[in-house]
Amino acid sequence: MKYLIRFNKSRGQPGRGTMEHVWRVFEGDKEYLVKHFRLEVPSYSEQAGADWNVACEGKLKLDRETSTAVVEKE
Repeated sequence: MKYLIRFNKSRGQPGRGTMEHVWRVFEGDKEYLVKHFRLEVPSYSEQAGADWNVACEGKLKLDRETSTAVVEKE
């Protein structure tokens, strides 16, 4: 699965997480707001319109206790 990670410019606004939820992780049509992310796979930059993303492929694991998205090898 391909993942895109982008800075959350609307953090702290209603429905957009707290001020600490600084990352948006996209998995297809799903979006996760997290405080941290860790990539255990190769990554690259990618532009989507005016926005830039960190892109990678692998398997997503969410650590809800620390609000961390981890992308690891499948």
